[in-house]
Amino acid sequence: MTNTSPYYTRTAQMLHWLMAIIFIAAWLIGFYSGNFLSYDVDGSFKGQVITLHKNIATTIIFLVLIRLFWRYTHPVPQLPDTMSPFMKILAHLGHLALYLMLLALPITGCLFSWSAGHPAPVLYLFEIPRLVQDNPELLAIVKPVHIYLSWFAGFLVIGHIAAALKHHFIDKDNILRSMMRQEK
Repeated sequence: MTNTSPYYTRTAQMLHWLMAIIFIAAWLIGFYSGNFLSYDVDGSFKGQVITLHKNIATTIIFLVLIRLFWRYTHPVPQLPDTMSPFMKILAHLGHLALYLMLLALPITGCLFSWSAGHPAPVLYLFEIPRLVQDNPELLAIVKPVHIYLSWFAGFLVIGHIAAALKHHFIDKDNILRSMMRQEK
């Protein structure tokens, strides 16, 4: 299947922007709670902020699965002919890395939460069933993995935004517009 339209479908666009907002919000809340709050000083508030982080971030698991299904069943627009083959490979690798991070971060976050003896709530509606119980040995592994992945994902998102802005303002191609509107 090939997409002759220069635009992503409305569903792909909505999933992209919804996930971008959720990811950035969850990342900022996680960064704030991990670096500026302390259980010793404001433990109750830190717990509430972390709970908010988890309730938002766990939705990404479900949204990325929907998005992957949608992408598999609906072809994406072709990259501009003005892009070199090497740049096209980098674009595909960057998108693959983003998808991997969108899966790895919430999965390691759930493992982090469960191994510390806490739930993995989703939008304050339900909890993802525990796959592991309290496990200090696992916690010692998944906590730093989750933190390092979050930094890597943050840099990936910044690179993704920078690439989109470069395409729009310097290359003046349709890359950014393809995710923002449809043909009339």
